[in-house]
Amino acid sequence: MTARGPRVLVVSASRHGATAEIATALAHGVSECDAGRSVGVRAVAVPVEQRPDPGPFDAVLLGSAVYAGHWLDPAATYVSQHAEVLRRRPLWLFSSGPIGEPPFPPDEPYEVAPLMKVTGARGHAVFPGRLDKSRLSFGERAMVTAMRAPLGDFRDWNAVRAWASEIAGQIVTRADAPAVPY
Repeated sequence: MTARGPRVLVVSASRHGATAEIATALAHGVSECDAGRSVGVRAVAVPVEQRPDPGPFDAVLLGSAVYAGHWLDPAATYVSQHAEVLRRRPLWLFSSGPIGEPPFPPDEPYEVAPLMKVTGARGHAVFPGRLDKSRLSFGERAMVTAMRAPLGDFRDWNAVRAWASEIAGQIVTRADAPAVPY
């Protein structure tokens, strides 16, 4: 941890921007909630395609949009490329994708359990997503029409802020703990 406060990296894989917007809200929430402000948490959201190095950060949040029950390949690849570093940091995973009322599908993405095991992630949150037909490719629009998937923005910003605040509390607790020699 730096003298100025913990640094948090929020990495996301997003196909049409909704998950990236959740990542930005998480970065803002972690640093701007009461707990985050109390120790000067600084957080940044970075798309996984920019391949950010998690090494200089004190904690990491990693998320992906979910399609057909799966994380996007760039997010899973990021974990495999940085697994050793991620195991040595507090890490939380998040997924974005269920749509409708109530959000469907209710299941966790297939990759989450193995990714949590490989990285030692402290938790996982699933946030409802957004389905905006105008942002989809022709093939995606055809699939959405065939499935009669509900259109709209189902993201729960209160849940995103609450989770960010919960994580900030855990980071602050860790920041306040006395250093333990290795």
